[in-house]
Amino acid sequence: MTLASVFLRRPFAHRGLHNVEDGQPENSLAAFRAAIAGGYGIELDLQLSADGAAMVFHDYALDRLTHEKGAVRLRKAAELGATRLKGGDEGIPTLMEVLSLVAGRAPMLIELKDQDGGMGDDLGPLEAAVAAALADYEGPAAVMSFNPNSVARLAQLAPQVPRGIVTDPYRYNEWPLPEATCDRLREIPDYDRVGATFISHDVNDLGRPRVAELKAAGASILCWTVRSALQEAEARRIVDNITFEGYAAALPA
Repeated sequence: MTLASVFLRRPFAHRGLHNVEDGQPENSLAAFRAAIAGGYGIELDLQLSADGAAMVFHDYALDRLTHEKGAVRLRKAAELGATRLKGGDEGIPTLMEVLSLVAGRAPMLIELKDQDGGMGDDLGPLEAAVAAALADYEGPAAVMSFNPNSVARLAQLAPQVPRGIVTDPYRYNEWPLPEATCDRLREIPDYDRVGATFISHDVNDLGRPRVAELKAAGASILCWTVRSALQEAEARRIVDNITFEGYAAALPA
């Protein structure tokens, strides 16, 4: 099984087409409006609020992207919605707000950030919130996570939604995980178990034999995060599509 062609045509704007100089912070409604206007797909990240809402936000803490401090998980959705993103005039959106905005006008790659803390199976509330949000959504949307257990849970809760694994070389100095966990995840052993149709792999590690093996078996290969036209040209020798930022990726003819 492969990812539908709609996900392979338009490059995905990483966290939306963001540029704080234009008032478009990452993962903001403004960045998503810009991606739609530019003809791109949208990649976004999700964290969980204290009251169980799927919030469109990359980090576990508020510090880098807002003027507040502390964990996203400890604040309710209404409070997060009123928390202004740096470089913009909007708050942190919910997934439901983003789905309402996009309304099928762009394909969406929705990444659930690991809620277990160690890529384990202590999760569920975020996956349930995502499944509920997507139940009646009619536009093209796919879900993915670094944590294969999250993807497996989504297979149970939203089997109709295409799903994939975000993959990485898992260098020990880059991940706060046991080396054994890094060694296991590096080889992408859960692809078949979770019913994935694609991976989104680190653009700097596309030569990994396991990537070629999955491609040969029919997996769609995406990558993150491309930051130049030259890097894109190299990546496209291997991948079916890219997630990009920092330049204007080429649109299909």
